[in-house]
Amino acid sequence: MSYALPISAGSIAEASERVPRELRSSPQFVHEGLSRVAGRPVVVKVETVNPLRSFKGRGAWLAVAGLVGEGRLGPEREVVVASSGNFGLAVAYAARAFEVPAVVFAAEAANPRKVQRIREMGARVELTGRDFDAAREASQEHARTSGGLLLVDAEEPRITIGAGTIGVELTASVARDELPALDTALVPVGNGALIVGLGVWLRHASPGTRVIGVQAAGAPSMTLSWRAGRPIETDAADTYAGGIATRVPVPEALELMREVVDDMQLFSDDDLRQAQAELTDALGITVEGSAAASWAAARAAPAGEGSLLILVTGSHAEVD
Repeated sequence: MSYALPISAGSIAEASERVPRELRSSPQFVHEGLSRVAGRPVVVKVETVNPLRSFKGRGAWLAVAGLVGEGRLGPEREVVVASSGNFGLAVAYAARAFEVPAVVFAAEAANPRKVQRIREMGARVELTGRDFDAAREASQEHARTSGGLLLVDAEEPRITIGAGTIGVELTASVARDELPALDTALVPVGNGALIVGLGVWLRHASPGTRVIGVQAAGAPSMTLSWRAGRPIETDAADTYAGGIATRVPVPEALELMREVVDDMQLFSDDDLRQAQAELTDALGITVEGSAAASWAAARAAPAGEGSLLILVTGSHAEVD
């Protein structure tokens, strides 16, 4: 299966001006302390200084706006999603702005702080199943029986295009000599929307940049699938880092990952927790487990001259 809309450098560039200002133009800089630890320049892109505290708002806004414009969503037709938290919050935010009812399915063990914030945005939350993929199955059934529109992260191309706008901001700063050239981009991978969007843009605007995906060792479905060249489901997604805890790969994302990803790496929860603590201390902000994946990979990378890009993708603290 392929995307219904093209995910290209052109579509990403065009979309970069349609993302609301409060959800884009996020901080990006070389961090001296992290650079000393890594033994090479570390470029940090902080995607948490916005109303949603994650990068998900970019793509969710474009998707909801586009579907409303096409007449497929509106006050009389709800949007239905499954989420571990951040995506549901982003869709609820956009749906409220466009007066679209929203229903978010999440696992019973979902972060209660995220669930509360989704409800505060006006969405209905249904807690069901042991993990994200069980919640996704429930969302599919609900959309089928209710007539709502099922919006699937990494299947809807505008979500991936929105994630790619992060790259537009980075390479523009490189072109202005505000940042060093990006040698390696280290990207947390859940369902693949972020790494596909960023990878498509970097292949166009910075073809020398290596794009490396980072996952939790206990939730390696996209890594195993990328390596095998075919979708591989796992029996469980055993990680505390909810944002990258998926066990069923998204075929549409996997198809493009083969074209734009150079490597995939796995790290234990102990590695992620250590990286989370170090990054939170270095940046002075809360960093959630999935957002620490980039730094876990950077800490393990060999010292060198080329810069490493790490993405702080979310700042909702996990609840043990």
